[in-house]
Amino acid sequence: MTKMPKYKVASLILFVGLYSSAVVAQEIQVIDDFERYEENEPPFRWKIPDRASRSMLPILSDHEKPNEFMTVVKDGNGNVLRAYTQNEAVQLALPQGDGLDWNILMYPRLRWRWRADVLPEGAMEDTRSLNDTGAAVYVAFACNDWLGRPCTIKYTYSSSLPEGTRAKYGKLHVVVASSGVESMGEWVEVDRNVLEDFRMIFDRQPPGNPIYIMVWNDSDTTNGESDVYFDDILISTVE
Repeated sequence: MTKMPKYKVASLILFVGLYSSAVVAQEIQVIDDFERYEENEPPFRWKIPDRASRSMLPILSDHEKPNEFMTVVKDGNGNVLRAYTQNEAVQLALPQGDGLDWNILMYPRLRWRWRADVLPEGAMEDTRSLNDTGAAVYVAFACNDWLGRPCTIKYTYSSSLPEGTRAKYGKLHVVVASSGVESMGEWVEVDRNVLEDFRMIFDRQPPGNPIYIMVWNDSDTTNGESDVYFDDILISTVE
């Protein structure tokens, strides 16, 4: 896949259909392209989700360990986020109002690109005993169940399942957006209409804007290894 450009501004307007009778304006906002961070450092705008306190904590200096880390690295013409685990799990979140400003009605589409160099062998999101995901992007909404779990869509880069596969774990709904069966070792672009996905999955309107997005990597259920990269996380108005 062709690499997406590195956007250097907070938002921009693209015009589609210049040779047709209608001109459609597409507005894009950059959530993060990882260009503002130092190489070999964690992305300081992101937070560590803490289940015990149900809060988002700043990234600490000892966040990175040899077998689990997320760090900014160079790739070609710019920075990307590398996520690595070996029999571990690692995740970082960007909360609404604290780094994330996402009006879901105005910007229903979420776009990003990712690359999977290594995925946990045999992992399958629809099987609890094999439920590892080498790379995932979560979008969470404030419609919590009695355990305090939000309504969440988890878009995954699956080791074994084909694109389009879905699974459910309570309020967490998994959608396989990319598959190791079809591609490995190359950048893959993903474009999801999160508003439409939410309506289809939960059969209702979202209760408000997303409360956070999260990037994820885990290999602890299969005792495996995962080495993946994220970049150019954007929201947009139309296709």
